[in-house]
Parts: sequence; C-alpha cells; structure tokens
Amino acid sequence: MYRPAAYAIDDPQLLHDVMRQRRFATLAAVLRDEFHFGYAPVIVDAEPSPLGTLRFHFARGNPMAAIDGKLVHFSFLAADAYVSPDWYETNGFVPTWNYIAIEARGRAHAADERGLRQLLVDLSAAAEETLLPKPPWQIDKVPEERLAAMFGGIRGFSVGVERLEGKFKLSQDKKPADVAGVVAALEARGDRQSLAVARAMRAARDR
Repeated sequence: MYRPAAYAIDDPQLLHDVMRQRRFATLAAVLRDEFHFGYAPVIVDAEPSPLGTLRFHFARGNPMAAIDGKLVHFSFLAADAYVSPDWYETNGFVPTWNYIAIEARGRAHAADERGLRQLLVDLSAAAEETLLPKPPWQIDKVPEERLAAMFGGIRGFSVGVERLEGKFKLSQDKKPADVAGVVAALEARGDRQSLAVARAMRAARDR
C-alpha cells in the first residue's frame, strides 16, 4: 500500500478495531496464474500476537475456495468521503478524498468441520450484537441435518496475519484551521460516510 508517513498507521489494536467495525473484506489471491477476488465477512482474532488471525469462508463453487496453502491479501475499506477545497481556510488546494484503508496478508489454511462451525457461530454473534435489543439468532435454531448440508457447501479458512498496515488519510498534513473546516462541512452534510470520516478526523487530531 502506498502510505505517506503522515497517513501510516501500524498499531495492531487500532487496526483490528477498525477491521471489526468494517468486517466485510475484499480478498485476493493468485490461483493457476490468474488473479482472483473474493468478498467475505471476516472474524478478526487478536491471537497470535501481535498481528492476529483472520477467519472467513467461501462457497465451495467459488474459485477462491481453492486458496488452501496460498498467500491471500485482504483489503478493508472503512469510511471515505470527498473533500472540497472550498472547505479549507487556506486557498490553493485541490479536491481530494479522505478515507481509511487497511491491508493484511498471510497464508490460508482450511478449517475442519469444528472450526467451520465455530466460525459461523462467531460471525453470526458479531453481526447479531449490532441488532440489540433484538434477541440474537443462534446456530442451534438450525436442524443438524440442515447444518450438515450447509457445511458441505462451504469451506472455512484461517489466515495467520504476516503483514498488517493501515492508511488513515484524514487531512493530517493540513493546518488545524483547514482540518476544522473539513470536519464542520462533513458534519453539515450529515450522511453516514461523511459523519464517520469527520469522527475519524477528530480522533486522528487527538491521537
């Protein structure tokens, strides 16, 4: 990832937190000399320290289900928003885009049935937590014969993270007055992405 020093973030705990908030990732791997992409929700485990483990699954019919033993790259794109030059106090800037992106890579290992079941439990628990106070859905509501058929149709994987890097492009190279102008304009826009970028800019300023 191209990362000017002002935007580089390498703190694993901070990066893990963002990945858990935006757990749907783009994955890439080279299979039979061709580049393939896949898309999946990912469980982020802190262990083994310091970079952790990523767990996910694909349908068996997906070419990406053949990644056992292969090097896999992950891209997590969190909040992003357009920044107008009119929002700066300083004149002479051009339009840009603020965003948070995280990349990881490591070698994939296929999960056994027990590991696959735990992956599905963890994925649903993480998603259902965001729906509280709704009573959480649990996997034991599915008949075992139905689960067995489902397990036959998917493959689970774990990847021990070998490299993890973040790029938080949040106007860190601008003067405080310019940053304040962008934050105010994004908050005035009020859409989800703009508000998320504004919050991230405030956090980066205070970090």
